[in-house]
Amino acid sequence: MVCMQIRESKPEIFLVGATNLGRDLAPKVGRRLGTGLTADCTGLDIDDEGMLLQTRPAFGGNIIATIVTPNHRPQMATVRPRVMVSLPRNEGRRGEVVKIPYKLDTMDLRVKVLDIVKEIKRGVNLEEADVIVAGGRGLGSAEGFKVLERLAGVLGGEIGASRDAVDAGWISHAHQIGQTGKTVRPKLYIACGISGTVQHTAGMKESDMIVAINTDPAAPIFEIADYGIVADLYQAVPALISAIESYKNGNL
Repeated sequence: MVCMQIRESKPEIFLVGATNLGRDLAPKVGRRLGTGLTADCTGLDIDDEGMLLQTRPAFGGNIIATIVTPNHRPQMATVRPRVMVSLPRNEGRRGEVVKIPYKLDTMDLRVKVLDIVKEIKRGVNLEEADVIVAGGRGLGSAEGFKVLERLAGVLGGEIGASRDAVDAGWISHAHQIGQTGKTVRPKLYIACGISGTVQHTAGMKESDMIVAINTDPAAPIFEIADYGIVADLYQAVPALISAIESYKNGNL
């Protein structure tokens, strides 16, 4: 259905959200249409000639590449949720929404849902979190996340992690933020023991406010942080928790 509509409409650009469904759909569409696809873009622009400039980290997040599709149409890209800043609302602009009728015959279905089992454990919703407290290699062990959970608890936030912490087995991949994890844009991001490699910052650098806690004053994370604390996180985080609790109790 999607490919048929694209062949009829012949759009110059076709964009898909980099969700679980979008990541499954986009490459199949691109393959059937014989066009290219740039996945997990962190930036999009259009040049003077109408070419879609598709920006994404490459080589494990070590470089930022801008990709173009000069010879095939449509130009296709998937974009992670909340990776870009929404433009201010312009009341003078109007877009046209075209509803495409579609009737699905049960004979066309290749997969049938036999049962739905609800997940009992609490999920991790980092993309929608207003506050994220993230830990990295500097935690030293999985026990460090228990300290961060206390801070996230008093702030009403979620727990995030760097790839190093996930690879070490200290926390599940569902908490990973970065090029190979989730892209987030919270109001407050507290990075604890995270050095700040491009692989990680690609997923959180657009946060409204970034607070970094690290013992290394030369850590790259301080270059993008709004506030930096050069200290042992096991001293700084409990002090923050105490100060926040005192504020909430009206003692500050």
